[in-house]
Amino acid sequence: MSGNVQIMTGNSAAAQAVKLCRVQVISAYPITPQSSVTETIANWVEQGELKTEYVRVESEHSVMTVCVAASTVGARVFTSTSSHGLLYMHEQIHWAAGARLPIVICCVNRAVGAPWSIFNDQQDSIAQRDTGWIQIYCRDNQEILDTVIQAYRIAEEVYCPVMVCYDGFILSHTTMPVEIPKAEEVDAFLPPYQPHTILSPEDPHNINPVIFPWRRRDSEGVLRDGYMDIRWKLQHALELSHDVIIRTSREYGSRFGRDHGGMLWSYQSEDAEVLLAAMGSIATEATTAADLLREQGIRAGVIGIRVYRPFPKAEVRAAFRNCPAIVVFEKNISYGYEGALAADIKAALYGAGISTPIHNVVAGLGGRDVKAHELAETVHDSLAAIAAGTRERQTWLNCVSE
Repeated sequence: MSGNVQIMTGNSAAAQAVKLCRVQVISAYPITPQSSVTETIANWVEQGELKTEYVRVESEHSVMTVCVAASTVGARVFTSTSSHGLLYMHEQIHWAAGARLPIVICCVNRAVGAPWSIFNDQQDSIAQRDTGWIQIYCRDNQEILDTVIQAYRIAEEVYCPVMVCYDGFILSHTTMPVEIPKAEEVDAFLPPYQPHTILSPEDPHNINPVIFPWRRRDSEGVLRDGYMDIRWKLQHALELSHDVIIRTSREYGSRFGRDHGGMLWSYQSEDAEVLLAAMGSIATEATTAADLLREQGIRAGVIGIRVYRPFPKAEVRAAFRNCPAIVVFEKNISYGYEGALAADIKAALYGAGISTPIHNVVAGLGGRDVKAHELAETVHDSLAAIAAGTRERQTWLNCVSE
């Protein structure tokens, strides 16, 4: 597959993908570092290069409200946000998932206050992990473009919204080569959206009214779900999306020559005596750390978690089953406990006969630099601690924690 290769930022890659997906409604409100995604799209709309309804509103809450309304009436919709913008959407983020709307959003990961920070970590999207959205984490700009395209295919098959996450500034404003596929090839991969909600004056419906806890019959005698039954269907859809994500990734790879790994990806993991686990750009840095460790005589590999929700339980069990040590690096903290990814990996391994020592390393909060040699040094410390009998440990990299 040979497309048009351009040097571009991660935000430009996301915008290009939206254009290729022929999105019909875009709602936007600026917040650093995502603003240039929708600014780029706004320029295309103004110049007539993209035919879409571009809706400017007064807040991020209204952004997602517009997306919910537009998706409900059958439009393919998009927005992007960061940090407090995503948190301000929180009520409507829940609503979009509960209404089973195939909305796609780019979350350009940024730290949240207080205190204020415009720099990167993944606390914003991790804070939304239990809202019913599929979450996919990208490691480079090419993956951003490819994942946004895949996200619409996934969302519109399982009728669940998808959040495409990538690290602010580290990817959003860094330039690298990106291959842009041809529009007609994307059209063949991504058919027009077929909505499951239809509003018509001839067939009026009351959508998402107050609902009872139990099942009951409607005015025509049809037994309808109660609240808990609807919640179960959302959970079931997220579980079923696992296979859809893998199939979509493989088909995209066969058509466009790029398969980013489905649920997760691995690097030099086959003979690893220690595996480094991470999401997003820090996982890319971990591959360099693994190379450094191998030069030092330690067989290190990397497991990159690409899809965080639904969590790749089976793949995690298979990836870590035969490794004697795991070090999880992550740009978030579940306050009062540990990093969210470490906790989920432990939960996935529970009951599978896997008792591998797992060390959790919180790193890069608020944009603090994380260098490959520092990751490698931390792995050395963890291996020494494991050899001394320390099976669980949490450390904060490059942080005065005393």
